[in-house]
Amino acid sequence: MTDTPATPYAARTPVHEQHLDGFGTVRVLPLDPAADAAVVHGWVGEERAAFWGMSDLTRDQVVAVYAHMDTLDTHHAFLVVKDGEPAALLQTYDPAADRVSECYAAEPGDIGVHLLLAPAATEGGRPGWTAALSGALMAYVLLGLDRTRIVVDPDVANEKAIARFLKQGFTAGPAVVLPEVDLPDVYLPEKKAQLAFLRREVAFGA
Repeated sequence: MTDTPATPYAARTPVHEQHLDGFGTVRVLPLDPAADAAVVHGWVGEERAAFWGMSDLTRDQVVAVYAHMDTLDTHHAFLVVKDGEPAALLQTYDPAADRVSECYAAEPGDIGVHLLLAPAATEGGRPGWTAALSGALMAYVLLGLDRTRIVVDPDVANEKAIARFLKQGFTAGPAVVLPEVDLPDVYLPEKKAQLAFLRREVAFGA
């Protein structure tokens, strides 16, 4: 399937587009909170996405969360599509404007990343797909946005995500406790997280 004008995403301008040999073309689109609500709500409500922390939210609450994020200069959300089909939810943020900054020494050029992959197709995930997609997204974050280091903070109990990051070249940092955030527009419970870092020169040699 190709991303033709018949698909709902074709008219949207990507911030990054990259062809992945053997898999297709990936486009990173700024998330539209209302238009993308059904897809995102479906993903975050699945048991596999429990660590995303949004499993109890209604569709309207998911819209509200990302509508609020859309007002921020420091936090951004993207829908990643492959050949016109939703493939992942990507969030980037400035660690200095996030609670993670209370748990490590942020450096100039740091960028935080959260990544939620779409569920595997009924025939199962294709070998190498996750690595190829992650490589494209790291290219956007580190090269396209001209950042020098990615920081991720998966839940300490999310062993699958931690192992995936380490396999992709991330270096494990400390295990920390991210403090509770209780504001009118956002609530985040305390989270035990495993920090990990990926420098641009490690990923791309530049």
